[in-house]
Amino acid sequence: MKRIIFVLTALMALIMLAACGNTQSEGKSQSKAKEQGAQAASEKTQEIEHLGKTYTVPARAERIIIVGAIEAMEDAKILDVKPVGASTTGGKFPEAFAKDVLKDATPIGEKTEPNVEAILKLKPDVILMSTKFPEETKQKIEKLAPVVPISHISEDWKDNLMVLAKLTGKEDVAKEKLQAYEHHLTTAKEELGANVKDKKILTLRIRRGDLFIYPEDVFMNAALYHDLGFPALEVTKAANAQEQLPLEKISDIDPDYMFVQYETSSNQDKANALQDLEKNPVWKSLKAVKEDHVFVNAIDPILEGGPLYSREALLKATVEKLAE
Repeated sequence: MKRIIFVLTALMALIMLAACGNTQSEGKSQSKAKEQGAQAASEKTQEIEHLGKTYTVPARAERIIIVGAIEAMEDAKILDVKPVGASTTGGKFPEAFAKDVLKDATPIGEKTEPNVEAILKLKPDVILMSTKFPEETKQKIEKLAPVVPISHISEDWKDNLMVLAKLTGKEDVAKEKLQAYEHHLTTAKEELGANVKDKKILTLRIRRGDLFIYPEDVFMNAALYHDLGFPALEVTKAANAQEQLPLEKISDIDPDYMFVQYETSSNQDKANALQDLEKNPVWKSLKAVKEDHVFVNAIDPILEGGPLYSREALLKATVEKLAE
């Protein structure tokens, strides 16, 4: 009887050891599976630092949507990236991007009024959204997919470019493009020489039929005043944002050269604004006008002026116009 009890006890001990071993094995397997799952998840995402914040986005974004950010469209053109959806301007894609960057893209509403349903249908991996939108709109879009804000401030142009480069694995391409721009900038300065360095250069944009100026680090001013080194006018230095500038004030400045941007969608109620300006006696009396130094739409008027694509275009136009 004692022998039988001993055998049964031994068998029970063996069973318990086996069960314990299985439990530990299962625990290790589950732990390993969790680790592998976490690793797989981390391999599918990346963290991007942009303008002081961190954003978790796909490691490689295949389906990108651009909401209201012309800056991102310009960067997409530089990097040869094809978004699946983008905002329209006046009911259509801007001509500067319609035939290449946005050739196969789907409209997702006007640049000031994104269509949530249209965005959702496209199943975006990431959304590049202009910082011009109010917080309420931003919160709605953030519910659809990871959102990275694209700054409308010219001094953030390199950061904006690198965001798209990181999302698409084209960081090397972006760096090459930036290096090329620096080379073109050096060449441009040499071609322009010192004969125009002391000239008064004013940039204007016609909106709603009125003339507007911008601070010296916004719009085309960043490339002209900072990159090329032309002296910024006092009226430009004093501007805190987009400001209307009366024609009489321009007459007081009497610039040597003027870059004027006129885009139809910004002047829908003033279709003849440019023609009316050119007929104005005060305008005709300006030195730049009399010497044929007014350059209307030297670069495509839809361009923001700050991004790399704008800068390259403006650099070329400035040399062509001012080195004559």
